[in-house]
Amino acid sequence: MWQKLKNNRLAVSGLVIITILVAVALLAPKIVPYEPTSQNILERLQKPSIRHWLGTDELGRDVLSRIIYGARISLSVGFIAVGISLFIGVFFGALAGFYGHWIDSLIMRFVDIMFCFPSFFLILMIIAVLGPNIYNVMIIIGITSWPGIARLVRGEILSVKEREYVYAAKAIGASDLRIIFKHILPNALGPVLVTATLGIADAILVESGLSFLGLGVQPPMPSWGNILTSGKDYIESAWWLTLFPGLAILVTILSYNLIGEGLREVIDPKL
Repeated sequence: MWQKLKNNRLAVSGLVIITILVAVALLAPKIVPYEPTSQNILERLQKPSIRHWLGTDELGRDVLSRIIYGARISLSVGFIAVGISLFIGVFFGALAGFYGHWIDSLIMRFVDIMFCFPSFFLILMIIAVLGPNIYNVMIIIGITSWPGIARLVRGEILSVKEREYVYAAKAIGASDLRIIFKHILPNALGPVLVTATLGIADAILVESGLSFLGLGVQPPMPSWGNILTSGKDYIESAWWLTLFPGLAILVTILSYNLIGEGLREVIDPKL
């Protein structure tokens, strides 16, 4: 798989960019030129310069430092939210696909109900009740994005559980849990891996949207979304406040999508 993936230049480019972003996020305290919450009114709304590479905001805070720290928030939300949705989706999808009958019907009808609600408005409603903070955002994005994974896992397991090695495992008396987690899931998780990669991009986009609306990460903690929020009032006079965080969101989401497409081409035997 790695040999095939290396031949896809776009996927490798996306992987390199994400690796750099993760390294920057991890090393943020050591590499930022200024403290991201440090204010200096005398330097407010300065254009990009040698002193401030990406300029300053309306409170004189360094935009580059805030974007670097914002990468930590956005990437953390993406990984943790997708981890939660993977855990829930794989669990219920495996139950539905393996046991079938009334268990399958019950889980899939609940999944259908979840699909009836626009996910972003459902997230807005839950956050309005629980309150906006980074932990609520991670959990809520995770618990509202699992139905698609559950349906995908169910479909894969319905196909895999009819293979000869599964019947052989049943014939020697293997338990249901052993059959599911040792024999079926490892052979059904290829498409799920692709979906998870694309799901990280979706989670980052949702978090940025929530923060832009003031319902995600709360100031003074920086995130790409709330940096955009502060820039919308100065979009004509301080273009850098919207351009650079917007580019950060664009490049990150595009990179994850390129990795997901590359994985899909590698994993799908029809391609």
